[in-house]
Amino acid sequence: MSYFKHDTAIIDDGAQIGINTKVWHFSHVMTGAKIGKDCVLGQNVFIGENVQIGNGVKIQNNVSVFSGVQIEDDVFLGPSVVFTNVDSPRSFIEQKNYAKTLIQKGATIGANSTIVCGNGIGQYAFIGAGAVVTKGVPAFSKFYGVPAIHHRWISHAGFDLIFNQDGKASCPKTGENYMLVDGNVFPL
Repeated sequence: MSYFKHDTAIIDDGAQIGINTKVWHFSHVMTGAKIGKDCVLGQNVFIGENVQIGNGVKIQNNVSVFSGVQIEDDVFLGPSVVFTNVDSPRSFIEQKNYAKTLIQKGATIGANSTIVCGNGIGQYAFIGAGAVVTKGVPAFSKFYGVPAIHHRWISHAGFDLIFNQDGKASCPKTGENYMLVDGNVFPL
């Protein structure tokens, strides 16, 4: 086995787990799930059927990633993040038509946040703890609150970007340059 699995974790037949990934206490990975290399699944993490998770993803304790959610490389999910996958759930109606939710490369989702299904999170975006995301989040943006709203633009490293009149900004930590065009941030 090229990954670590705690004795209490359950990995269903047909699940694929990359090298150097760690699956900790009381976690469950369902059949058809694909988890990349160098990931960490904390205690009591559930990964649904056919969920795809990229490389270098960190999922903290008590997170359920349901079918319909896709997570790209280098994403961080804080403790008790909540994903939904059905728009109008009813206990008496079986629903298998899951809404799609894409969490793009490098995004961070803070503890106890809720991501309502069908709302993607852009590259390197940051969702503050306790936020309720009810609309798509653009790349390089910081959203928080209930409902979550845009508060500022951030760099790849997570530092605030202050754009000049020409729509250009530099990361105060790394010096990387960015351009703001029509409400979207692009690295230069």
